[in-house]
Amino acid sequence: MNTKKLILASQSPRRKYLLEQAGIRFAVEPADIEEKMLGSESPEAYVKRLSMEKARFVAARHPEAWTLGADTVVVIDDKVLEKPDSIDHAAAMLKRLSNRVHTVYTGFTLCCGNEGKSITRAVTTEVKFKELSDQEIQWYVGTDEPFDKAGAYAIQGLGTFLVKSINGSYTNVVGLPVCEVIEILLAQGVITLSPNNESNPNG
Repeated sequence: MNTKKLILASQSPRRKYLLEQAGIRFAVEPADIEEKMLGSESPEAYVKRLSMEKARFVAARHPEAWTLGADTVVVIDDKVLEKPDSIDHAAAMLKRLSNRVHTVYTGFTLCCGNEGKSITRAVTTEVKFKELSDQEIQWYVGTDEPFDKAGAYAIQGLGTFLVKSINGSYTNVVGLPVCEVIEILLAQGVITLSPNNESNPNG
């Protein structure tokens, strides 16, 4: 049950879905910022910085609310794989991930201007892909699902067949480490847990 206003600073339908599944009420207001790595910035530092910039961009307009910003990248061979910009780019990403383990990093920030608080965390998950044939890669790219996805796949969609195993948070791979986010929302009093037989005055 929400006790304070929450805004998701993202247009990602996956993050929206995860929060809705957790029973959290929130508004959506995407942040308009440039997403670009700075020099020798590490993947963890990169996603944490972007999540902070997204959250603060929206929070500046809503100081009374708590704002959640997040960013997710896929990393293999110390190279960050973000969203593919073409069919060939998506196919090359999938070929690189085939039969190997990669790491998914999600950074998230929860902040509130009026309370003077800003909390940023990063969560990592290791993902092992099956060995992909050229036919499988071409079929999957042809579904258009890889686009607008870090690493060119969606573990919660058709791309589930690509994944042999994961080590860590599943929702982190989808785009938001729900367990860790809820822990902070509870600790900051943004949400509370009410008994199942108690009605929700805000619902």
